This record gives sequence, structure tokens and C-alpha cells, in this order.
Amino acid sequence: MKILANDGIDPIGKKMLEDAGFFVDTNNIPQDELPARLGEYDAITVRSATKVRKALIDAVPSLKLIGRGGVGVDNIDVDYAKEKGIGVYNTPASSSLSVAELVFAHLFGGVRFLADSNRKMPVEGTTKFNDLKKAYAKGIELRGKTLGILGFGRIGREVAKIAIGVGMDVLAFDVFPFNPEVEVVLGGGFVAKVTVKAATKEEIIANADFISLHTPFVDKPLIGAEEFAAMKKGVGLVNCSRGGLINETDLIAALDSGKVAFAALDVFDNEPTPRADILAHPKISLTPHIGAATNEAQERIGVELASLIIQHFKG
Repeated sequence: MKILANDGIDPIGKKMLEDAGFFVDTNNIPQDELPARLGEYDAITVRSATKVRKALIDAVPSLKLIGRGGVGVDNIDVDYAKEKGIGVYNTPASSSLSVAELVFAHLFGGVRFLADSNRKMPVEGTTKFNDLKKAYAKGIELRGKTLGILGFGRIGREVAKIAIGVGMDVLAFDVFPFNPEVEVVLGGGFVAKVTVKAATKEEIIANADFISLHTPFVDKPLIGAEEFAAMKKGVGLVNCSRGGLINETDLIAALDSGKVAFAALDVFDNEPTPRADILAHPKISLTPHIGAATNEAQERIGVELASLIIQHFKG
């Protein structure tokens, strides 16, 4: 049984598969070559780079399994694959904490202007130090502020746990019914159960000091001009979920007007070539789609994905 780990797999997961008798190839095959070459394998694992669409599935009728190392499956035509009898698996729990921590890395950086400060200090730090000190002297604290979480699945819940630990109030929205109670680990391993406030999307847009997006892919932006107009002045916005959830043109207008104090983006409309004006904007904190890219998360993803593949083929 041959598996193509086209976007890589953690060494521990690879070893698990090999110990179970699978051959694992971690050499990347370019997207345009996959229709001709994927037939050499029984299964493929991907992250976010490789796309497994209907055309590729039709080109490789021998394909038996598609594994996604991560939460979303937007790059896979899941229903069509299942119609063809192909097993489709992802690892929704493994990267949640890593993504949540990145959200707060951006939030802490945003309220203290770290992204722009790090851009300007090397250029102006020796000649305009006091000017920069004055420019970045109006930071705020997260404690006591309200964080609105749009999408309260596994990652949204991890974000809420950190927010509660920081001392923030949490408003949560999801299109599906959810349990508003989260377990927060305190000092000494003590676990406290805290209930967040369920809210509508409109309530979050109107009342949150900061908004973090954690929803599935949508056909049109979740946040655009209308939503920006309804937000509190000075709001901070974080998207470590999926590109396309925010109208980037409207975001720039909201940042330029001062309606949005800062934005943080780990995902973009046009990956891997984001808009130049988004990348250069002084009020946007940027990371290159690294939400799940921690050593710990990748190990958990590799182990979970390997376990799912072994279970699928060997029962």
C-alpha cells in the first residue's frame, strides 16, 4: 500500500505508517503533475497547498483515501470523493491550540503596535527614537475587554479559554448549536468550568472590542463594508481561519478611516500571492498561514492522521 504525503507528514506519523507496512513517499508532486502520477499511489495526504478536486479524483480512479492534515477540508471535494467510495479524513482536534495561541500572539502584538514598531525601529530607531516612543505610547490592555468569536468549534473554544485566562469577556457565535461552557485549566492543574455568552453575529459585530474569525469557508465574505460600519470604533480584527472571510478592499478602507484600529491576517484571498497593499499596510499584522505550524501540532496531526489511515485500511 503506497501513500503520497504530498505536503509532508511528521516523522512520527510517517514511522507509524511504515511500521504498519505502508510505503510513504514525502516527495512533493506539483499540482499540475498529479493527474498523471497520483495513480502510482493508493492514498494521498495533503495540508493546505495541494488541492484534490473533482477533476483529479476522476483522473485517478484507483485512489482509495484522501487525508487532510488539519481542520478545514476546503481544498478537497469531500462529497464527490465519498460518492466515489474514497475515504476522506482530517485531523480537527490536533492543531486547535496552536491556532488559538497564534490568535493571541496577533492580539497582544496589535494592542501594542508591535508589527509596525518592528518595521520602523530598524529604519528610524537611531534617529527618531523619541518620536517612535510617542507614536506607540497609547497601547491598551486586553484584560477587561470583550472578544467576539465568530465560529465556536474546536479552535474557537480554545481561543475562548485563553481569552478567559487573560481576563477578557467572551461573546460566541456559531451557525450550529453549541455548548457555551468551556473548561479552563488554572494553576496547579485545577480545571474551572466557565460559561461564555452566546450571541448573534450582529451582537458581536456591534459590541466586541476584538473579533476573531473561526468559521468554515463561505461563498462570500463574512465581514464587509456593512459589518465594518456596524463595528465599534477602534475594533481589532483577527483572521487565522480562512482567506475570503473578510473583504480585503473594505478592510483597507476601514483601517484607513480609523474604524478598525488594527487587523491581523494569517490567511489571504490570493495565497500564495497576497495583495501588495495588504502586505504593506502599517496597521496589519501578518503571518504566512502558519496557524497549525508548531512542532507540537504537527506531531499530533501526523499521529492522528496515521492512526486514521491505519484504521481505514486495516480495521
